[in-house]
Amino acid sequence: MVREAAFDVSEMAIVTYLMAKSFGKPMVLLPNVVVARFQHRFALYNARRGTLKPADLNGKRVGIRSFTTTTGAWLRGILANDQGVDLDSIDWVTFEDAHVAEYKDTTKRAPAGRQIVQMLIDGELDAILGEKSDHPDLRPLFADAAAAERSWFAKHKVRPINHMVVVSRALSDQHPDVVREVRRLLAEAAKNSPAAPRFSRDEMRSSLELIVRYTAQQKLIPRAYAVDELFDDVTRALIQEMP
Repeated sequence: MVREAAFDVSEMAIVTYLMAKSFGKPMVLLPNVVVARFQHRFALYNARRGTLKPADLNGKRVGIRSFTTTTGAWLRGILANDQGVDLDSIDWVTFEDAHVAEYKDTTKRAPAGRQIVQMLIDGELDAILGEKSDHPDLRPLFADAAAAERSWFAKHKVRPINHMVVVSRALSDQHPDVVREVRRLLAEAAKNSPAAPRFSRDEMRSSLELIVRYTAQQKLIPRAYAVDELFDDVTRALIQEMP
């Protein structure tokens, strides 16, 4: 969707959308949250090499699948703003390009063929973000991740959004009735699924405001967009239908 504009409608990670917007990709956001989750449990370290806490990450070698993943952006924002970690001091190691091809990734690339979890097990990385593993040597960077997530929510009153839905600008410009029907169908499907994330208008805005701020802090986008800038006139009007 980002590289070829291959679809009229697509699920998309929110940081990918923000970065696509910054490069002028012709798409707009729909107010439909597809995936949302707390992020603390997706950071791991190797306990065989000693205990590591979030505040210990300064100067460490940290792996992440791609520097531009949404889970990575949420976790880095949490580490920087709530744990006092200096993100610029970390030696970042990545395994994939950004989905937005125009983004210039300055991180170090892992050797070809290496796997992120195995590099942590082998002691080649101090920690990894965006992963889970049952390996007995690996532990959550946040020792009690569930408690850390509850504490973070109590402080920020935000549920982190990972994926939403986008439509092509051409579809929105030329067929706004279709866009409104896509929104209705997605909302109806979510209503009938117990697993679907449920966000009020204000909850969605708060989550978007925070991930925009984190993404701008990390220089993945040139500035912090206002939430209304993420939508066009057609999809912005749909927000008013939310509770």
